[in-house]
Amino acid sequence: LPSPRSPRAAPLSRPVPALPTARGAEAAALLRHLCLKLRASGPVSVAEYMREALTNPAQVGRAGQGRGLGDFITSPEISQVFGELIGIWYISEWMAMGKPNAFQLVELGPGRGTLTEDILRVFNQLGSVLSKCDVSVHLVEVSPKLSEIQAQMLTGGKVQQNPEDEPAYMKGISKTGIPIFWYRDIQDVPPGYSFYLAHEFFDALPIHKFQRTEKGWREVLVDIDPEVPDQLRFVLSPSSTPATENFILPEERRDHVEVCPEAGVIVQRLACRIEKDGGAALVADYGHDGTKTDTFRGFRNHKLHDVLSAPGTADLTADVDFSYLRKMIQERTTTLGPIKQREFLKNMGIDLRLQVLLQNSPDTATREQLLNSYDMLMNPEKMGDCFNFFALLPHHRLVHPDKKDKPESKSPLAPVAGFNELLLK
Repeated sequence: LPSPRSPRAAPLSRPVPALPTARGAEAAALLRHLCLKLRASGPVSVAEYMREALTNPAQVGRAGQGRGLGDFITSPEISQVFGELIGIWYISEWMAMGKPNAFQLVELGPGRGTLTEDILRVFNQLGSVLSKCDVSVHLVEVSPKLSEIQAQMLTGGKVQQNPEDEPAYMKGISKTGIPIFWYRDIQDVPPGYSFYLAHEFFDALPIHKFQRTEKGWREVLVDIDPEVPDQLRFVLSPSSTPATENFILPEERRDHVEVCPEAGVIVQRLACRIEKDGGAALVADYGHDGTKTDTFRGFRNHKLHDVLSAPGTADLTADVDFSYLRKMIQERTTTLGPIKQREFLKNMGIDLRLQVLLQNSPDTATREQLLNSYDMLMNPEKMGDCFNFFALLPHHRLVHPDKKDKPESKSPLAPVAGFNELLLK
């Protein structure tokens, strides 16, 4: 971002184009609401702006379509292989951890339910391996519209609403006979040995943006452009804000930083649960390891869209800072990654799976589609490099508790699939 021209609310970008009217009155109403708010109380943080845009009725209606139908195409929508390999990752970890007699699969923000469906298909195909294990699925989903779509995909719509005093607001049985429960918050999910999944979940959470200046760190805020009514612009806070004081680490070397406190809270909860009850978490998302600066962007109709233009009509996203997640975990668990998607999927055996599918494909069109989807997932220029995998595991999964006393007493630990080559017997 350019340096500010004056210490007070200096603009950080040129005015955005006028609001398009294609998405109707709700979007125009949100812009009017934001402008009234900004005139009354001054600039807001980028996090507050994102929250306003996400809770706007126009956006909620579109979010109901889920990523993959709206402004994003997601990996599970591209290829069934993606979800199958993640399903195998959980089975591999379950085996490496001594095959506990029960586990919960907990997905945060399950979208349309495509990924869960692919994972459950693998669990069903490997039913003989899981035969003595009690498996249940727990979906954390705040959108009523999306939970309907998930229920249709996973149960054929055969679900029942729970009383309000129940932690789960809805429950059903998957097409393969596995119980499924829906919750509004991860804290509502019952404790117990669990495998967690967050696929393209963290990148949609609200972020704060900060800029280093000659006078120290300043927060990037959203304000009205005084010269162009009803248009928004970025400005710098005239002095440090509470967020600046709390979220910028003393050792920070970058000049521009994005911090997602909500992601920090959620990853801490995951780490506490894994530390207490066992299991593992797999995070798959656009991200970096504390190297990138300005990644806040909007997508509309699968194209980049100005984040300040027509608020509420585009999906807003920012790359996940995995180094921040690692710091927030505070060594409650071991972490692995981030590792690039193409490396993770190669380690999981995607090439072998592709060959099997190609051999079993009846026609040229199917084979071409398989090759195209493989290219989309693996090509460094497409999703192969920008998408990352990151795992949380209990410390004992990688270090034997009595290793120091009797190094030779334990059998060698199984490698973690995806982060090493998959070894499934």
